[in-house]
Amino acid sequence: MFSYILRRLAMSIPTLVVASFFVFVLVAASGDPLAELRANPGISDATINAREQELNLDEPLLSQYRVWATNAVQGDLGESVQFNEPVSEVLARRLGVTFRLVFLATIIGVVVAVFIGVVAAVKQYSLFDHGSTFLAFVFFSMPVFWLAAVLKDAGIRMNDRFGQTIFYTVGERTPNLDAGFIGQLTDRAGHLLLPSLTLILISVAGWSRYQRASMRDVLHTDYVRTARAKGLSESQVLGRHALRNALVPVVTVVALDFGAILGGAIVTERVFAWKGMGTLLIESLQNQDTPMVQGWLLASAVIVIMFNFAADIFYGYLDPRIRRA
Repeated sequence: MFSYILRRLAMSIPTLVVASFFVFVLVAASGDPLAELRANPGISDATINAREQELNLDEPLLSQYRVWATNAVQGDLGESVQFNEPVSEVLARRLGVTFRLVFLATIIGVVVAVFIGVVAAVKQYSLFDHGSTFLAFVFFSMPVFWLAAVLKDAGIRMNDRFGQTIFYTVGERTPNLDAGFIGQLTDRAGHLLLPSLTLILISVAGWSRYQRASMRDVLHTDYVRTARAKGLSESQVLGRHALRNALVPVVTVVALDFGAILGGAIVTERVFAWKGMGTLLIESLQNQDTPMVQGWLLASAVIVIMFNFAADIFYGYLDPRIRRA
């Protein structure tokens, strides 16, 4: 298993290098970071040239990337134009906010999707199977922004009807809340409810269908029939033999969809006014904060690659044949 982990890690590092190069090149080609300075007649050419040298813009593109990548490895992603502080510090704060939302939505979404998919596969063509299929197609067809807006509007209406805050619809926490640890935890959990539910409903809709299809295929294999013929209970057949192998395709789908979850978090954060990675990206694009955009894209690439690396490790755990290949 250790050698398998090392092999997967060795494949992840070149992927990250290539991703970082494309991030730098695409952002660098998107526009001139000194366009506003050049358009200002009150700024001298000497000042502009000094700024170009400071940002290494007078160097060839490959030299610029080498300097940027070297600094990035050391944790230096440059200075944010809009916040006037290191990009890495801003990203660390915003990542903590988004991580709570995405991590919770992913964990709950996987658990619920696996449960629904397994039950639907075992009870094929039952009322539960037809009902879960119908709901899956309904939520899968909904745009993220529309579902988030509907849930937010429903939360506001419930609050107005009962005359008190039942569902939090704005922000990731209550500003200036004077409460202890339990009170702070409860407050943040309350703010997580509707944004997380948005991502969970859409994620479960797709993942549960993959789990159902994978489980149905496994239930018809020879080793499952052999396990039943040996007299094992149905729970042992499903849990120890069928489910473990049926999870492999689902892990693949979840790993590939993680980037889509991050994209959904961008929209969800805007709807619910969260100060996370999604809001940070929009603000950085609006303010033409090139160092922040580069840092944001690099951080997202690292997260996606790490998640796929973790999925590869999980493959090896679920199916020993994979780690021996």
